[in-house]
Amino acid sequence: MSHFHRKRLLIIATFAFILSSTIALANNPPYRQWVPVIFGPSPEPQYLINAPYFPVSSVTGERFEQMAIFWFGQLSRSTNYTDVRVGYNDNALFLYLASFDRQLWYDTTPSATDLTSWDAATLLIDTANGTQLSAASFRFVAQLRNGDTPDPAYQLSQRGTGGSWTTTAVAFSSIPGWRGDRLNDNNDSEDRGWAMTFQIPFTSLGLSGRPPDGTRWRMALILHDRDDATGSSIPNQVWPPALNASQPSTWGGIRFGLPVYTPPSVSATQTFQIRHGLNGVTVVDAGIGGVNPYMCDDSGNYWDAWPNRPRPADQADISIQNQADIADWPCFAKYYITFPLTSLPPGRTVISATLVLSQMGNAEPAQAQRSLIQALLVGEDWSPATLTWNNAPLVRENIGSGWVDPIPGFPGDWTRLPKRTIDVTRGVVQAYTSGQPLRLALYSADSAYHSGKYFVSNGTGDWNAANRPTLIVVLSQ
Repeated sequence: MSHFHRKRLLIIATFAFILSSTIALANNPPYRQWVPVIFGPSPEPQYLINAPYFPVSSVTGERFEQMAIFWFGQLSRSTNYTDVRVGYNDNALFLYLASFDRQLWYDTTPSATDLTSWDAATLLIDTANGTQLSAASFRFVAQLRNGDTPDPAYQLSQRGTGGSWTTTAVAFSSIPGWRGDRLNDNNDSEDRGWAMTFQIPFTSLGLSGRPPDGTRWRMALILHDRDDATGSSIPNQVWPPALNASQPSTWGGIRFGLPVYTPPSVSATQTFQIRHGLNGVTVVDAGIGGVNPYMCDDSGNYWDAWPNRPRPADQADISIQNQADIADWPCFAKYYITFPLTSLPPGRTVISATLVLSQMGNAEPAQAQRSLIQALLVGEDWSPATLTWNNAPLVRENIGSGWVDPIPGFPGDWTRLPKRTIDVTRGVVQAYTSGQPLRLALYSADSAYHSGKYFVSNGTGDWNAANRPTLIVVLSQ
C-alpha cells in the first residue's frame, strides 16, 4: 500500500515602493511588531509570499493548516501541478510541496549527479535578496524515495560561487511522502501524487536565528518529473514562470512575517459596498476544481478532464477545499473573484477593506473542522466562462485570511446564512492606488479530511442578492 507523510517549509517575497504608513506583523496575535509598510508592485514579473511565523517546535506538525499557500504547474497525464505551503519558527524555514503526479519514480541507487532526473524538487534561496549568484545563494535538491526519514543520499546542497553553483555541504533535511499504488511501476494502475518537506535551519544559511520581521529574500522552486523507467523527457514546472536558476533577479520573493496595514489617522470616514448587481456593478467570479456538480469527481480520464473543466454556466455556489492527503486532490477547490473599484471616489485614503462571504454549508458537518481561508492577489484579468484549474492566473501575493467554522447544515432560511469575513485591506490599498480592480483567489492550506466550505456565489438569483460576495471598503472622507 502507498505511503504518505506530512511535513513542510516556508516562503515570502518582495515589494517595490514604500508608503507613509505602518504595518504590523500579526502572525499569531499577540505576536505583533511594527515595521515600515512596503507595498508593490515591483517590476513584472513579481511574485511574493508573506511567510507566517509560528512560536512552535514543529511548524508542519502543529500549524500545517495555517501555513501560507501558493501554487504552480500544469496538470495532465504527463505534467504536474504543485501546492506549496510555507512557514517558519525560531530555528528553520519550512516548505511543504504537494505534487499531483500520475506516475512516481525514484532512483534506488541515487547519485548526486542525476537527482533531478527523477521525481524531485529544487529549492533556490538568496538571503541577500540579490540579482546575481553569490555566496548568499543556496540550491537545495531533494528526490522522492520510499521512506519518511531524512536520507543524505537523496539530497544535494550547492552554493553560489563566482556566478555559478558549487556543491557545498549545507545542512538541511527533506522528508518525502507519496500516495498511489506503488513506486517505480507503470504496469497496472496509476498513482496520485507525492510530497516533499524542506526544513532549512537558519544557522545553515549563516544566521544566528530567525530573520528579523520584514526581511526579504529571493526564492524559487523547480519541480522535476519522471514517469517511466527510461526517463522520457518531461519539462520542469517552475515558480515563478520566468525563472532562470542562475539569475536571482528572475526568482520570486519571500518576506518573513505577515504584514497588516495600519492607516494614518483621519477625521472622518465613508463606507462603500461593492457587490454584483448593486448599483449596476459587475463582479466576476468562478469556482474551479472540485466544485458542484463535479466535487471529488475522479471518473474517466480525470487527469486531463478535471483540470481543464470550466465552471458550470449556472454556478450559484462555490467551494474552497484542500487537505493533507494528496490522494483526494480531485476534491480540492479554489475560488477566483474580481471586484471593480471604479465606483470608489479617487484620491482618498483606504482605512480598511473586508470581503464578506455567505456560508451555506460544508463537507461532513459531524467531522468538519474550521478552515483558514486565505486571500491572494492575482495580477491578470480572466474570463469566468473559460477559467480552469490549469489556465487560472498564478497569485502574486498572499494578503489576508479569515477563519471559517463548520456549520451543522443549511440553516433553512437564506437570511440566516453565517457571514464570514476576510481582511483584504492590503490588497485594496495596492489595487486602489494603482487604478486596478481587486483580483483575488481564495484557497486554504487545510490538513483534515472533510475540509470543504461552501459559499454563495455571484450566480445566485437576484432574490438572494444580499448573500452574494460583498467587498466593504472604508475610505477617508
